[in-house]
Order: sequence, then structure tokens, then C-alpha cells
Amino acid sequence: MQSNSPDHAPLGDRSVLALSATCGFAVASLYYSQPLLPAIAASFGSGSFAQGAIAMLTQFGYACGLLLFGPLGDRLDRRALIACLLTANIAALVSCALATHLALLLAANTMLGLTAVSAQIVIPAVSGLADPARRGQTVGRLMGGLFAGTLLARTVSGLLGAHFGWRTTFMVAALIELVPIALVWRHLPRTAANTRLPYPRLLASLGKLLREQPLLREACLTGFVLYAAFNLLWGSLALLLARAPYHWGSDVAGLFGLVGLVGMLASPTTGRLADRWGGRRVVALAAVSIMAAFALVAGAGRWVGWLAAGIVVLDLGSRANLVANQTRLYALLPEARGRLNTVFMTSYFLGGAVGSAIGTAVAARYGWSGLSAAGLLCGALALGVTARFRTAGRTQAFALPRPGSTSSASSGK
Repeated sequence: MQSNSPDHAPLGDRSVLALSATCGFAVASLYYSQPLLPAIAASFGSGSFAQGAIAMLTQFGYACGLLLFGPLGDRLDRRALIACLLTANIAALVSCALATHLALLLAANTMLGLTAVSAQIVIPAVSGLADPARRGQTVGRLMGGLFAGTLLARTVSGLLGAHFGWRTTFMVAALIELVPIALVWRHLPRTAANTRLPYPRLLASLGKLLREQPLLREACLTGFVLYAAFNLLWGSLALLLARAPYHWGSDVAGLFGLVGLVGMLASPTTGRLADRWGGRRVVALAAVSIMAAFALVAGAGRWVGWLAAGIVVLDLGSRANLVANQTRLYALLPEARGRLNTVFMTSYFLGGAVGSAIGTAVAARYGWSGLSAAGLLCGALALGVTARFRTAGRTQAFALPRPGSTSSASSGK
């Protein structure tokens, strides 16, 4: 049995702001380790392989968590589900801080990613309470909070790690995680189930959605390659900055997170563009932005200004990709928002895991120029995907005319 009725009265601006902060706090645990990777690996007597493994397994765990827990957002009360996940995430952060062997740390980081998916349950829930005409803007506000979490996590962890050690950073992060539990319990209303499907059938329905919805397939492919591009840089940034000519530590690497504030502030604007222009055009623009970003990153070994400019453009493109894809998916099947988001974000973070692994390997061997080439290729692949689905949509529209109907599933707008 499905329910297509609104879960609750529309949320006020104060609650949307609080839940935006919840998204930021919840997702931050994925990114605390990034500026600390060289220090963490060195403490276990390991090198670039360990750095890549930590980054990759955290993202891989997140993708698995989305697959396992994301569909439950359509089946259970979201507030209780999020509180349970955040509590488990605190335990994973403490396990990272206390790990005595590299294998234990890798296992703890996998669990950390697995339980860090709360934001991707909050966002579909709140989007269902938004005015349809302002859904993109609301999603943009939530994503602004999420992006703030990613940026500030890197900055805070870099500073804490440089002065107090990486283990202290994870313990402080565990304490911080108490904040989103309080926020979500205060501001997210209890929600009724959108479906009564048993859990195995709920998981099986993910494959059906992927088969039947071309727009979902397009979003998954573009999300995969563009988030891979994003993590090419962020997964290897601390490694490259520790080398000549910079020789900088985790504190400076973390401060580069602040450069992305421009992208964070632009998230609501991106949402409005998705409402006005259509998601596919904004995703194509995101792909071009990411290619431009890596063209700038190619010069990072000669002047740090090229790196700073590249990070700004990269963050703008990455945010545009995510906000535009999520906005158009949430309008597709209201009764399956949680599952649509699960499929998309699983693909998205699998791309992040692949990008993290490739980024450290390419950066270790080929430096800034190799990293730039890999990022340009990702952007070009995303443009190819949007062009392919646009052509397929037009062909379908001519072959199967539907007077008076403009389905978002076929148009991909």
C-alpha cells in the first residue's frame, strides 16, 4: 500500500535551516580524514596505498549504506531511522580514534561510511514537504548545509590534526555528532510510510526503478563520473601539497576547504536554475565547469593561485551536478523519493570511491598534470552521457507522441 499524500504540514524556514545544518553535521564524518591521510598513513608505517584505501573504503561504505538504509526512508519513520544511524556513526568515529592496527582502521572507516547516510534520508523527506514550484530552491538550501559540512569538516580536521593529532580529531567529531541528533528530533516531524513493501521487495524495487526510469539512469551515470572527478582532487590533495614545491601539512590542506565557500553559497541559486532551465542543462553546465576546473589545476604545481581557482570552479560544478540531478529526480515519483535517491546516491558515491582510489594512484605517479587529465576525461564523459540521453529522449518523443503530456521521465528536464 502506498501513500501519496503529504507527510506533514509544510516546514517553516527555521526548520529547513536547522535540517540543512543537520545535513552538514551528518555528512562531515565522511571528510574528516581527507586532510589527515598522510599523517594517518605515517602513524601506521604506510604510504600512498593506505591513503587511497582509507579514502576509497569510506566512500564505498557510504555507497553500501545508501543501498541498505536509503530505501527504509520510504518504509519507516525517518526521524527514528536517522537518530539510529547517527548513533551508530558516533560509535564508528570512536572506533577510528581507537584503532591500533591499519586493518582495524580500514574496517572502522568502512563502518563510518556505512552509517553516515542520514543526510540522504533528510533531503528526500524535506523535499516532499516543499512547494513543488520551490522544490529546487529548498533542495538547494539543504545542499548548502551539506556542502558547508564537507568544507568545514576538512578545515576543522586539518587544524585539529596538526595541533592535537588525528585521533583527537575523530574523538571531537564523535562529540559533534550529538548536535544533529538533537536537531533532527526537534525539527523533523514523524512521517508515515510511503510503502508497506517488505524489506527484500523494497530492495528489489531499486532495480525495477533503474530499468524503467531513463532519467534515473542518466542521473546515475552523470553523478558517478562527476563525483569521481571531484574526489580525484580531494582524495589526493593532501598528498600533493605535502610534496615540492609546497611541503605543507594537514592544517594548510584543510584550509583549502574554505576556498569552496563560493560553491556552497551558490547552491540555492543552482536550485532555482534547475527549476527554471531544467536539470539536464544544469548538469551539462556542471560538466563544463568541472573540465574548466581541471584545466586550472594543471598549473597548480607552478602557482597555488591556479589550485585555488580550480577548487572554486570544481566545487561550483560539483554542487550544480548534485542539486540539479536530485531536484529532477524528486519530481519523478513522489511515492518513491527515498528509493530514487538511494539508487542515485549509491551510484554517486561509488563514483567517489573510484575517484579517490584513482586520484591517489595518478597523483602519486603523474602529479598535477596527470590528475588534470583524469578530471578532464570525467567531464567529457558526463557531457557525452547528457547528449546521448537528450537524443534518445527526442527520438522517443517522436516515435511515441503523447498529446497533452510532457512526462519528466521521458524528457529528462
